[in-house]
Parts: sequence; C-alpha cells; structure tokens
Amino acid sequence: MCGIIGYIGKREALPVIMDGLKRMEYRGYDSAGVAIGNQNKIQVIKSPGKIENLRAKLAKQMISGKIGLGHVRWATHGEPSESNAHPQGDEKGQIWVVHNGIIENYLSLKKWLIQKGHHFSSETDTEVIPHLIQEFSQEGDSLMGAVQKALRLLQGAYGLAVIDKNNPQKIIVAKNSSPVIIGLGKGENLVASDPAAIITYTKKLIYLKDGEVAVLTKDTCQVFDKNNHLLEKEPQEIDWDIKQAQKGGYPHFMLKEIFEQPESLENSLKGRLIPKDGLAKLGGLDDIAERLRRIKKLLIVACGTSYFAGLVGKYMLEEEAHLPTEVVYGSEFRYHLPIINQQTAILAISQSGETADTLASLREAKRKGILSLGIINVVGSTIAREVDAGLYNHIGPEIGVASTKAFTSQLILLSLLALYFGRQREMDLTRGRQIAKAIGEIPSLTSKILKTDRQIQKIAQKYRSIQDALYLGRKYNYPIALEGALKLKEISYIHAEGYPAGEMKHGPIALIDKDFPTVAISLQDEVYPKMLSNLEEIKARGGPIITLANEGDKEIQKVADEIIYLPKTIEMLSPILAVIPLQLWAYHLGVAKGNDVDKPRNLAKSVVVE
Repeated sequence: MCGIIGYIGKREALPVIMDGLKRMEYRGYDSAGVAIGNQNKIQVIKSPGKIENLRAKLAKQMISGKIGLGHVRWATHGEPSESNAHPQGDEKGQIWVVHNGIIENYLSLKKWLIQKGHHFSSETDTEVIPHLIQEFSQEGDSLMGAVQKALRLLQGAYGLAVIDKNNPQKIIVAKNSSPVIIGLGKGENLVASDPAAIITYTKKLIYLKDGEVAVLTKDTCQVFDKNNHLLEKEPQEIDWDIKQAQKGGYPHFMLKEIFEQPESLENSLKGRLIPKDGLAKLGGLDDIAERLRRIKKLLIVACGTSYFAGLVGKYMLEEEAHLPTEVVYGSEFRYHLPIINQQTAILAISQSGETADTLASLREAKRKGILSLGIINVVGSTIAREVDAGLYNHIGPEIGVASTKAFTSQLILLSLLALYFGRQREMDLTRGRQIAKAIGEIPSLTSKILKTDRQIQKIAQKYRSIQDALYLGRKYNYPIALEGALKLKEISYIHAEGYPAGEMKHGPIALIDKDFPTVAISLQDEVYPKMLSNLEEIKARGGPIITLANEGDKEIQKVADEIIYLPKTIEMLSPILAVIPLQLWAYHLGVAKGNDVDKPRNLAKSVVVE
C-alpha cells in the first residue's frame, strides 16, 4: 500500500517520478501527488483518484526541476482528497515529505506543534513530520539534524523522503518498519518503496534497515545508523528487468502472471531437486541443517493468501515429514502466542517480505530465541534480511494485487521443504524419489491446465450474474477452497465462502438453491468418495455445481453441471494444480463485471501497516 519515489540528478525530475508512480499503481492507492524543486522553489501538485487525474492537472502547469518527490496514497488517516494527498508540507511550504506507514503518536505531536503556533491543513498523521522538521530547522538545526530530531519523536512505522526549499541539493531518506530502497545511478540517485518504480534507471540498489537515515545528492549517497555513524553499504544488483514488470501483450497483469506459472514454478525449482536421490537441495538452509534436524515443531506465520499456503504446508509437513506444524495469522500471533520452545522453528511466508503483521510476529518469535525461516519473493526485503535462513521464490515481480504465481511458488517451496524435512527424518528413498519426480512434473502439468482458459471463460460468462458462491474442498484442498473464495471476493466482488466439505451440512447447506452455485474441488484422492456424497446433497437441493475433477473421471458427470478436468499428480501436490482454474475463474468473472482486476477496490499489494 502507498508508494514513494524521489529523484535527484541530471534529468528533469517530473517524468522520472511520474513513470515511477505509474509502475506502483498496482500497490493500491486513492490519491497521488508530486513536489518538484527548482532553485529555491518547490511546486506541489496533488489530486485524489487515479494518476491520470494528476497528469491532467500537471498538463496545465509549467513545472521544471532536477529534484522531486512523488507519492501514491492509500488512505489511513483522512479521506482521499487533495489536502490529504502526499507530499505533505509545513504551512510555510519549506519542508515537503512523502511517507508510507502510520505515525501512532501524531495526535500528541500535533497538539504540541499547535501550541507552538503551527497550523495544519490535512487530517493525515504524516503532516506532523514536515512541521517537526521545520520547527527544528528554524531553531538552527541543519536539514539532517532537524530530520534526526524529528525521527526521535516519531512512534510507529515510516518509510519517508524529505526535501527542503532552502536546501535543494539533498533528499533525506529514513526507514522504520516500512520498505525503502535507494537506486544508485551516474550523476543521479533515486529513492523508492518498490524496485519496480526505478528499475528503468538503475539495477544497483541499497536496502535501508530500520533506524537508518540516508542523504542523497546527485553524485553521492551516505547512509547513517541511528547513532549518526556513517555506514558502508554494499549495493545489491537485482536480477529482473522492466519487461517483467510490463504486461507483455496481456490485457491485465493478473492474466499474465497466471500464464507465467509454468515458468515461475520452474524458476522456483531450479537447482533444488535431486530426483535420483529423492532429495531437495535447499542451499538457503545449508548453514542451519543440523539445527533443523533437531526441531520438533514448526510454526508458520503469514497473512492472506500466504496463510492459505501455510495451511497446505501443514498437511505436507505433517503427513510426509511427520513434523508437527501450526499455522497462525500474523495479525493474531502476538495476541495469542503459541506454545514454543528451543525445539520450535518459525517460518514466515510473505510475497513482499514487508507484511507488517508477519514481520511483527517474526520479531516477537525471535525475541523468544527460536530459529527463524522465511519463504520470500523480494530479495533484500525486511523479512528476508531478518530471518536466520530461508528460500526465495525467484519468480520476478508480482504486479497484480491478487496473488497468483507467488501462491503456487509458495506451495512448491513448501513441498520441497516437506521433502527436505522428510528425508532428514523417516522418509525412505522410494517415497523421496516418488515425491521428487512428481514435483519436477508440476510445471509441465501447469501448462496443460492453462489450456482450459477458454472453457473457464465461457463458464464465467454463464454465471456472471451470481451474487454468492460456496467453495468446498477436503484435506489438502480445503485451503484451496478458502483461497478460491478469497480470489473471487478480491477480483469480482462476489460474496464467497470457503468450507471444508464435511462441514457443509452443518449450516451452509441452508443457503443452497438454484441461484447459489457451489465450486467443488473433487479430485480422485483419499477423500473423493466423501466429496461425491457432499455433492449429491447439493444436487438434491437444486444447487448448481461447478467442479474440478481428474481426467478420466466419469463418476463426477452424474452430479456436476460444469466440469474442469485436471491432470493427475500425487495428493500432496494437487493444490498447486487445483488453484489455477480458480484463479482463472475469478479473473474472468471480474472482467465480465467490468472490474479493474489488477487494482481491486480498497486493496493494496503490500500491507505494510498493521
């Protein structure tokens, strides 16, 4: 949620900043703004709504300058409006700030500043920051000194960038619990909350850590710790390019990313399977292999779609590795701390590596001294840096707000983890080889499933007027029913509920009628006969049934109205295949309803506030 970008250098700043804002639209936002500096003048233009609204206002202005800030905002304090949009400034127009995060003590700071004669023009928590900096600046502090004094008063999360009308050769950058990266160029430097915003201009990035402050000029980047000691920061080179952050001929990022899954799954697996030995080679875990051998419980913490991946992982790890596993929402972890000890490890799953609740849970667990692991997509992200060891997804950027390829990558990494732990423990060579072989086949089976896209599009057109849907699954595919229902809600705004099929008769069956379809995951696994029985109950009450079934299944034709056939794999991997038709179904229903499926209303890609 929210996105910041800043530029200082040899180019005109405005085109760079507008390009960066456009590339961060996917994060979710409801207003946008820019502040462009030229000598001792800063021009600020802001607008509620989409970037196109801001662009229209800018077209009526003559704006030039080699330094500037930009922001797309997702409202937390105050409705989307011009006055609440960022950048936020002090009343004299000297200091301008773009900020991601939440300042928890802003009300007390605001009261103190009002007593000192300051006047506020927005409802935001952010506005206290430029006022604080301006207050300390007029007391004689340098820009850096004033920023550092202000930061010491702030409580909460922030990733921010600051410019000063009276000091137009610098951008000050600071981070605490909200991602900030610096892009290093030749004769120019950039700051952003997302690599996608600046990848056109540089691949050399510095990831700030909490408490660090950076001073950017067009030629230099200095990073200081919270004690004002100058740090040596080694830039990292990112391994994806701008083409991966573009649609590549698809109408939406979501569809592109669904169709990228054969490749993304292949990339997640590269170098990580030894089929002949039935082993998973997980280099990220090499240094702690002996510690992992001794753990007796795994605690998975995640939010949203990643939480559902964790639920599938629980089945995998307990059934194949005999490793007791508990899955906890990040937002609940600290308020009901599970029973843990030194034989427990925590696994944080997060696409962005910045999910606030997951990060807070990880830090709480680390305070207890337990081993920490991560499954993360974004290299250099906060969670990736703070875990003891982990696995990267290696799938490139996921731009669509609703997760697709990151979810299936999380599942395949969890299957590798189950194989890894299993072979450490009781799993024999024969079972190891069987699982390794099946994992290796998943990318090609995924390609086969994508050929059902046209069929799913036709089914979506047929059901485009539905208001509700029930999703049913059992065992491994119960979490996929939850994920399928979530995708439908996110993308089409249709109310949907995911249920374990055995619970259907304990309440939800009361909703079944001819206008209330059921989406069932009915694969030929251990619980297939029970799924058929559940579907018979729905059919008897006149409810339409859309089902996923395995190729060659004739029995399912007796109960289902629509059947999408999937190739067979071993039971533990079936969720990876089953979720893809549900992603397509949600996508096509969303498109049929005229929704912007890449930027669903009220949602953000990276939830960096609690």
